[in-house]
Amino acid sequence: MEKIPTSTLKRLPQYLEVLKRLKKAGLKEVSATKISVFADIHQTLVRKDIAYTNISAGKTGYLVNPLQKAIEELLNWSDTSSSILVGVGHLGSALLGYQEFSQRGLSIVAGFDNDPNLIGTKVHGVPVFSALELTAMAQKQNIRIGIITVPPDTAQLIADIMVHSGIKAIWNFTPHKIIVPLDIIVEYVDMFASLAVLSRRLAEQH
Repeated sequence: MEKIPTSTLKRLPQYLEVLKRLKKAGLKEVSATKISVFADIHQTLVRKDIAYTNISAGKTGYLVNPLQKAIEELLNWSDTSSSILVGVGHLGSALLGYQEFSQRGLSIVAGFDNDPNLIGTKVHGVPVFSALELTAMAQKQNIRIGIITVPPDTAQLIADIMVHSGIKAIWNFTPHKIIVPLDIIVEYVDMFASLAVLSRRLAEQH
């Protein structure tokens, strides 16, 4: 399978949102220039990114429906992947209730925690189990994606357990950099880095 640059992968969801808005407005065709304006991304990049879909533009642009479908398939969002989440605190609970994930090919089938008050309950319809059951369930259901929303000091331990359990991709919502084997995919969501930029930019306005 062709390896797509990470920068392209991060821009493609923006194009999808533009296509959805235009489709809602009744448009059936769209030019790279229009996508560029709505996504605030240079049209040269837009054309280069869309080229990975193998969808060709006609005289007036791309057909919205086929392009949307092609991008979703390129992102593997048309194939729902089962995942588990460890750390059902405030952030973990919020993610369990986020309905948009299922529309983007991610289904969180179980949450894990060590809080006796959470174990055996359901959060937004998702069952919560003891963290001790993680390995058995992940292996039994062939889970390949793990989401970490635990305190930073336990992130490495959870990552180790996930790798041992057969997890191949980890979505880490903690600022702690985890060490995993080379064949494990890790994507970080660094909210504190984003907050640092936001706070500094705000201060610079004064």
